[in-house]
Amino acid sequence: EYYNGVIFHRVIKSFMIQTGDPLGDGTGGTSIWGREFEDEFHRSLRHDRPFTVSMANAGPGTNGSQFFITTVPTPWLDNKHTVFGRVVKGMDVIQNIERCKTDKEDKPQEEMSIVNIRILMEPPSAKD
Repeated sequence: EYYNGVIFHRVIKSFMIQTGDPLGDGTGGTSIWGREFEDEFHRSLRHDRPFTVSMANAGPGTNGSQFFITTVPTPWLDNKHTVFGRVVKGMDVIQNIERCKTDKEDKPQEEMSIVNIRILMEPPSAKD
């Protein structure tokens, strides 16, 4: 429920869409531990495809609540941002957000927010 109603505050075409800041300006957000946490890198979790979900940070060990979803492969982010998931449904929604008009700071001109996030531990079956 933490993310319900949180806006996408940064959108860069052919790169990523970013959210997770309850303040909506890219300066806020707290992790579930109430503090920043360390990066967790694994050689099998790479920014090698679109729809990769990864932690946004301000440098090593500064993860909070903000995250981004890539819209293209972004290998230069490997070992800089912690990959923690892949989008398995709703890719069309991400592409629609990516196409929105933004201001000079990459903030969408029209507010778009998260209605609901469903976290799956395993890929969905055909019936999901």
